[in-house]
Amino acid sequence: MLEDKLLVLRFKYGSSEALRRIYEKYRLYLLKLAAALLHDVTVAEDVVHDVFIRFAQSAETLKINGSLKAYLRTCVVNGVRNRIRGDQVRSYVELSEAGPIASKQNGADQWAMLKEESIRISEALVQVPFEQREVVVLHLHGGMKFREIAKVQAVSVKTIQSRYRYGLDKLRSIFNSEVEI
Repeated sequence: MLEDKLLVLRFKYGSSEALRRIYEKYRLYLLKLAAALLHDVTVAEDVVHDVFIRFAQSAETLKINGSLKAYLRTCVVNGVRNRIRGDQVRSYVELSEAGPIASKQNGADQWAMLKEESIRISEALVQVPFEQREVVVLHLHGGMKFREIAKVQAVSVKTIQSRYRYGLDKLRSIFNSEVEI
């Protein structure tokens, strides 16, 4: 990501335009990730905004060894964990409110189906224990590898693989019980 490296360099030298571009580039991705983990769009927005405020304040001391996207993703995941630890998550809002899913076909039927499916997935995810949900969301939605998730969570790769498997099993069980009804 040469563009990201250039943006970070310009940001470190005081370019507010570079910061704005970074925010525009990653805001929706980070918001969807936080909303999937928290199941609350309002709190997810707060987490993402807090991350960008701290990011903006760190211009002089900022050191990013990997990709900017991975750095910001890790910041958001840590922010989500801090919110959950602080027991600040009180109410739930549907994941579908995090914003529309981009598609090349914009038919009304497709949007209705996507919204309905998003609601079902959101309701099922909230029933999965947070540690498992976090792994499933980070791997499937965040595009992180198990090794990266293990590093973020400070556990072994085997533990992450188990949490992922148990999370998917729980989701399958939830969806299978819906079909049997």
